Amino acid sequence: FFNHRFPHISAKIIKPIKTISLIIFILFIIAALYNNWDAFNVYIWRIGHLVLLHNGIGLLCAFCYARLMGLSKADRRTVTIETGIQNSGLALAIIFTFFVNSEAIGGMASIAAWWGVWHLISGLLIAWVWSKF
Repeated sequence: FFNHRFPHISAKIIKPIKTISLIIFILFIIAALYNNWDAFNVYIWRIGHLVLLHNGIGLLCAFCYARLMGLSKADRRTVTIETGIQNSGLALAIIFTFFVNSEAIGGMASIAAWWGVWHLISGLLIAWVWSKF
């Protein structure tokens, strides 16, 4: 709406807003990691590599499938990123709703949290690399 009503102002503020939002996002991740460091440190060594592998396979399969379907370059990139960034927020909501009294809640929550953080990192990295080409 703002862009439609005030295109000149939008053009001037778009770059600073992108930069500020990225900085806020990174600070949010750092704060969350800092506040949950003990649980993260216990479980990351058990599940970190599995999350990376899962995400890498998802990104690669999505890209290959989109290419196989004959999608345009822009559409292949969209499908790849959308497939690679799954809904880890939903996973956390399910965990904290249905497994509150479970002994494994720390492990499940750590997997979902690292899953979410890594997907965001990998999505940002892919978008940044592709923006250069």
